[in-house]
Amino acid sequence: MNYSQRTFCLALCGLIFAGTTEISQAKDRVGGDFARADSNGDGKLNQDEWRRRGNFARLDTDKDGYLNLQEVRAIYQGHSERSYDWPPGGFRQSQSIRDPDIESDLIDSDDLERETKCAIGRSRRCSPEASIKRGLFETGLGPVFPEDSVCPGIDDGFALDYSFKRSREAYHGGIDLPARWGTPMIAAAAGTVVGLFRGERSARGIEIVLRHSPTDTGLDFWVYTGYGHLDRMPDLEIGQRVRRGEIIGPTGNSGVSGKGRKQVSLRRPAIHFSTFFSDTAKYAIRRDIVIPVNGQWLDPIALYRGKIPFDSDTLKNLPDSQKDIPVSVLFEDRKSSDISARFVWPYMCKRR
Repeated sequence: MNYSQRTFCLALCGLIFAGTTEISQAKDRVGGDFARADSNGDGKLNQDEWRRRGNFARLDTDKDGYLNLQEVRAIYQGHSERSYDWPPGGFRQSQSIRDPDIESDLIDSDDLERETKCAIGRSRRCSPEASIKRGLFETGLGPVFPEDSVCPGIDDGFALDYSFKRSREAYHGGIDLPARWGTPMIAAAAGTVVGLFRGERSARGIEIVLRHSPTDTGLDFWVYTGYGHLDRMPDLEIGQRVRRGEIIGPTGNSGVSGKGRKQVSLRRPAIHFSTFFSDTAKYAIRRDIVIPVNGQWLDPIALYRGKIPFDSDTLKNLPDSQKDIPVSVLFEDRKSSDISARFVWPYMCKRR
C-alpha cells in the first residue's frame, strides 16, 4: 500500500504530554495518527511508513527495525513545560547592518501576476492548482543528520494534505519540527530580514522571513526562508542582516486554527519552516505573506543539497538512493558539522 501523507500527521493540533499513560482519547492525536499510518495493522511503523522524517534509528530504541507508539511519543518528551529563560546564554545579536537594496526590491503587491499571488499567497479565492503548479507537492526527500548529533526531526512534512483540518483542499507549505518551548530558532543561512509578522490571523503565528541572495548561498537564484510559531517577536528589524546560525527567537505555538481562525492553545510547540526560490530579487508583501516575484515552492530539505535542481518535479523524480539528504548542523557549542556549508538546520543540535 502506498503511504498517504494525509494519514500520518503527528500531533497536528494537540500538545502531546509524552510519557503519560493517561492521555485523553480526545487529544491523543499521535495515537490516532499512528494507527492510520500503520497500514498493515501490525502495531508498528517500518521505515517506509515513517517516510524520511529523520531520526528513525535513534527513535528505534529497542533496535527491532520498527517504531512502536511509545517510541514515537518520545519525540514530544518534556514539550508541555513552557518555562524558559530568554535570551539564552551566549546569545549574541548581529550588529544593525542594513541591506541597501531592501527598499528598492520591494514592489506593490498589486503588481504581482495573479498566478504568483495565488500560488504563494494562497487566498481562499484561489485554487490549490496554482500552488501545485509552482511546486507545492511531496518530493520524498528526508534529512540525514550527522552521526554524532541529536537533532529535532520532522513530524508534519512538506506538502502534507491538510484538507481534513481545513474547510477546503489544502497542503502544508513547509515542514514542522517540534521542540520544547523556548528552544532557539536559528537562521538557516546568512540573509536579510524582509518580513516580521505578529500573525494574529495567520496559522503560522508570529513569523520572520529572511531573503538570501546568491552571494549568501552560492546559488544562482534568491532563496527565502520563513520561521513560524515563534513565542515572541524577534528583536530584529526589516532590512537587518543576520548571520548563518544566528538566534532568531524562541519556539512557541502561536497561530490560529485552519477552520476556527482562533489561536490554537493546545498546538504543540514547533517551528514551521518554509522555503521558496526565485530568479529575481523582487518581492512583495500581501496579507502578512512575503511573495517573491516568479516565486516557486521549495521543499526545505532540498536546501541542504546545496545544488540544483530545486524544482519539485525533478526532486520528486530523483531515485530513492538520492532522497536521503545529509544535513549540515550547528551544535550547541556553536561549532558547525561542516564549516563550508551555506545552510544549517534551523535548530541547534546536541552532541551525542
